[in-house]
Amino acid sequence: MLDAMIDDDHGPLRASAQDGSHPRPQMIRPTWTDLSGVWSFAHDDDDRGIAAGWPASGVSEREIVVPYPPESAASGVGDTGSHRVVWYSRELTPADLAAAGHAGGRRLLLHFGAVDYRCDVWIGGMRVGAHEGGHTPFTLDVTESAAPGAQIVVRVEDDPHDIAQPRGKQDWREDPHVIWYHRTSGIWQPVWLESVPPVHVTALRWTADPRAGVVRADIELSATPAGAVDIEVEISFEGRPLAAVRTVAAADEVSVILPVGALGNGQAYEELLWSPEHPRLIDADVRIGDDTVASYLGIRTADVGRGRFWLNDRPYFVRSVLSQGYWPDTHLAAPSASALRDEVELIKSLGFNAARVHQKFEDPRFLFAADSLGLLVWGEAPATFTFTPTAIERTTREWLEVIRRDVSHPSIVTWVPLNESWGVQHIASDERMQHFARSLVALTKALDPTRPVVSNDGWEQVDTDIVAIHDYEWRPEVVRQRYATDADVRRLVDGVGPAGRRLILSGDVDGAPVMLTEFGGISFDTASADGAWGYSAAASAEDFDERLTGLMDAVRASEALAGFCYTQLTDTLQETNGLVTADRTPKIPIDRIRAAITGEPAG
Repeated sequence: MLDAMIDDDHGPLRASAQDGSHPRPQMIRPTWTDLSGVWSFAHDDDDRGIAAGWPASGVSEREIVVPYPPESAASGVGDTGSHRVVWYSRELTPADLAAAGHAGGRRLLLHFGAVDYRCDVWIGGMRVGAHEGGHTPFTLDVTESAAPGAQIVVRVEDDPHDIAQPRGKQDWREDPHVIWYHRTSGIWQPVWLESVPPVHVTALRWTADPRAGVVRADIELSATPAGAVDIEVEISFEGRPLAAVRTVAAADEVSVILPVGALGNGQAYEELLWSPEHPRLIDADVRIGDDTVASYLGIRTADVGRGRFWLNDRPYFVRSVLSQGYWPDTHLAAPSASALRDEVELIKSLGFNAARVHQKFEDPRFLFAADSLGLLVWGEAPATFTFTPTAIERTTREWLEVIRRDVSHPSIVTWVPLNESWGVQHIASDERMQHFARSLVALTKALDPTRPVVSNDGWEQVDTDIVAIHDYEWRPEVVRQRYATDADVRRLVDGVGPAGRRLILSGDVDGAPVMLTEFGGISFDTASADGAWGYSAAASAEDFDERLTGLMDAVRASEALAGFCYTQLTDTLQETNGLVTADRTPKIPIDRIRAAITGEPAG
């Protein structure tokens, strides 16, 4: 794994040059080991595993391929039935410890990318930790219990009928229906080991301010150092040093400001800026005592105002596509790191410069591909299906965790904590739900004031930075008329939106950009899917091309819209309204799709 992250001269780690397989691409150490592969697995429908001693002995009912969910075919289990409790186990081998670089005097960390929904973990019969939240990572210090031959045992609880869980598109019924899909339970992102010094970096956040000419690193440590510990932070671009700071850490949270002289040159500073057209990544090295971390960042700004979205102080028209992040054989899990990179390349080849990952916190390896290839991303939360104190607590906790995980990715330019009033179904009349939506916006801005926030994508928005409209009108002439001028759009914003709901409940949206953030949804069933569904239907490839081109021409004709998000990228089970099939095959020639999306001639 090391060879994939070093330069041609076998010099220091360069995070920007990694191969995309690292589960945490913005905080890399030289040695780590992936524990993905064959584990032992068991369903526990009677919830008898703890009483039967499974935490110590492990399970041996059958095998599963981690990190694919047991509902998926790729896992080797492929059981889509309702199983509230499942168990995993795997022996920790000497080879695992050696590959992680573990030795005496160091700490051993066990990382989980995501486990849906609630889990407990044992090693060698010793309970080492637990986590709740199906889309966010967690790390356990397993130094005291890890030994060659010890069993790693994971018990996972995921109740399909618990609608207070943030679950997004995961169906609560036995069979997928309408816009909901098969569930993704258990381990669905990588599990990996890493050995670190006793005092080590646990979190790293980058904030770049090109206007002020500085980059800021916020560093969290595992513990307050016993004495002053040296900190060195260096950043470079394509091997050229940009800035370096050496200071001392005397607490477990340290902020380092790096003045970047090159940003002070008003004629040349744009040569360092990140954008989809120029996805320039800045390499970073952080050294604290005996710990060395390789990272990367992007220097860019993302703002809204004067009716436009602004990237690097220039108006930027957003051409986005809705991505469900769902795969036929692996469900919410990605088939591989390379598949995630292929997905970003596919999106760009179709003519889009952005993706709205829908009802899912996407795998960090996708975000690395977006960072390195140049794709804007809207980070959206998976919703609950009810409004209760438990749902509020769970939603907020996972939302804060994902902001902490993803805040340094330059590709993410917008946060979306709520969508179409899911989980806040009566927000138009219930002040409690309005307060909740406002609180999510306020918390997001408190943690990250550098990006706009869409409070409730689609309608019934409060304190939103972007007026996001969902409109599945299929007739191009109606769409063209509805969004033709600023006055036409203002009538929508001030009144009732296309879905028969108010677009804005409260908050000042004067100057806010207006975007059509869901539209299209043209079903063209190329595989005779059972219960094929869409918002309108095409009868042939020629009909699909004509409908798509007509809608896109109507949207681009608007003088008022600042961007759009077409629904959707891929077919997903019975939802056959993708531009490409579930296996990522374009439904019409790719140059025709690109021509429709961009308005540029095909070929």
